[in-house]
Amino acid sequence: MTERGEDYRDAVLTGQQWTQRHFEECTFVEADLRGLVTNGCTFENCDLTRADLGESRHQSSAFRSCTFNRTTLTDSAFTACSLLGSMFVECRFRPWTISDSDLTMASLTDAGLRKTTLAGLRLRESNLMGADLRDTDLRGSDLSGARLTNTQFAGADLRGARIDANGFVHAKLAGARVDLDMAVAFAAAHGLHIEP
Repeated sequence: MTERGEDYRDAVLTGQQWTQRHFEECTFVEADLRGLVTNGCTFENCDLTRADLGESRHQSSAFRSCTFNRTTLTDSAFTACSLLGSMFVECRFRPWTISDSDLTMASLTDAGLRKTTLAGLRLRESNLMGADLRDTDLRGSDLSGARLTNTQFAGADLRGARIDANGFVHAKLAGARVDLDMAVAFAAAHGLHIEP
């Protein structure tokens, strides 16, 4: 059963456990969802503006095309989740735990994710313009087609990550850790001719 258009504005739903619940175009503006546990839940086009998701836990849940505007995600954990096409604006992340999850086409402009572990995530075609990814672990992450203008990667571990030529040109990669293949791709993106 899908809940459509329900209004949970200002609702206090702390510490609840939701399994296989489905929400479509629901409003959770300023809702207190602290400590919420979801398993196999789906949120489509939901508005979580200024909601408090601190200390929440999400397993195999999907937040597709949702709005997280000034949302508190501190100490939350997302495992095997889909955040496809969701928008994050001025959110409080750190510390944030996310693993084996899909952030394809998500918007994380100016996101403060310094020292966050983002290893192995799918970030294809995501918008990371201006994001602070210093000292992050991005090993094996897929950043193909991601918008990386002024994205800060100093101290980040990018070994095994996928970044296309456009990303290499526009991101701030000085001080990042890369593998040999990435170093060659970076050089080629900047017009160097590599010869044996």
